Amino acid sequence: MGKLPKLKKDENLLVGLDTSDDAAVYKVSDEVAIIQTLDFFTPVVDDPYLFGQIAAANALSDIYAMGGTAKVAMNIVAFPNCLDSGILGDIMKGGADKVAESDALLIGGHSIQNDVPLYGLSVTGFVHPEKIQKNYGAKEGDILIITKQIGTGLVSTAAKVDMASKIAVDEAVKVMTTLNRKPKEVMDAFPVHACTDITGFGLLGHSIEMAEPSGVSFEIFADKIPYVTDARDLAEMGMIPAGAYKNKEYFGSKVDVTGVKEVFADLLFDPQTSGGLMYAVEAKYGDDIIKALRESGLATKVAVIGQVVPKKEKLIYVR
Repeated sequence: MGKLPKLKKDENLLVGLDTSDDAAVYKVSDEVAIIQTLDFFTPVVDDPYLFGQIAAANALSDIYAMGGTAKVAMNIVAFPNCLDSGILGDIMKGGADKVAESDALLIGGHSIQNDVPLYGLSVTGFVHPEKIQKNYGAKEGDILIITKQIGTGLVSTAAKVDMASKIAVDEAVKVMTTLNRKPKEVMDAFPVHACTDITGFGLLGHSIEMAEPSGVSFEIFADKIPYVTDARDLAEMGMIPAGAYKNKEYFGSKVDVTGVKEVFADLLFDPQTSGGLMYAVEAKYGDDIIKALRESGLATKVAVIGQVVPKKEKLIYVR
């Protein structure tokens, strides 16, 4: 991405390549801006229908992270010709059901032959130009709220070698298939300073991407974070996905984890698939937000996990 040419200036491009935001936003009128995103990946679970749901929920999440509403989606498919086409049908059924749950329209897509399956969506959403949620703008004194538990990467890795319990796997699947629609709708009633969804860079990587452009540091409380069942035990056993090591290598110099056990670094750099949203909001709204999120019927765990402090030597301090 760093080698892409600089975009020509366009006053209607409200969010582009300048920040590591979750999607692009283009203003079409004083009332409407278009959110555009796409995402796809290889299977993270064996069940093709669940894989389709997870991939679709992951792609739709970018719309919700920007404060928008999903409107139309298109399939992105790569599939080996040596596999039963029924598998592809199940994958696409999972994606279609999740798009329907979002109240968006699935209007086609594109497929190619490939050695390994890939599936995802290109999604277009709408948002009011003055209500865009960006991944920067966190202010000193804000609290940090997340809307899903952490640890899906660890559990998925362990499941591949039959080292994860059914309870852990079922919980991880529930986390990955849950849309971020309800949190977005709840947060429409509150002023949001910054928001991002927690995906491949892990909680700490995405925290850095929020803190750095905001000109602040974050204090994150490891014992306040909700984790998927058995995720901590799996981390202590060394069931760490390769992506966590890559995240730690890339972001590690910007994080202080000296105040906690090393296992928390592994947990918090764990790459998430279809993870939750993380919001920076004024502390006075914290209790009302947590109450509203829990009363919304959200199937995942929510928590206040940290606070925004003046910028220090490191961007993130795990306590």
